[in-house]
Amino acid sequence: MEILKDKEFDEKIKNGVVVVDFFATWCGPCRMMSPILEECQETLGEKAKIYKVDVDESQNLARKFGIMSIPTIIVFVNGEEVEKHIGLWNKDDLFETVEKYL
Repeated sequence: MEILKDKEFDEKIKNGVVVVDFFATWCGPCRMMSPILEECQETLGEKAKIYKVDVDESQNLARKFGIMSIPTIIVFVNGEEVEKHIGLWNKDDLFETVEKYL
């Protein structure tokens, strides 16, 4: 799964439905979230994109979106934040949330 940096972030989220996982490599719950996100990306195919942002490497993005706890997952539609979820998110709930914006 692609990890976005500050400079490419806006370009990647501007079209369609995009899910962004704000995480850190040292975060246990973040590591548990990864396979769930990968499975959702496989299921969604090209209908939606899922990216990751490492909060330690992209502190400006973490600040911009008010990330205080990780994992935090934000759903964007055409560049606009439409949903934010803090903590682990089960596959069914994540998929159902993304589906309603497709």
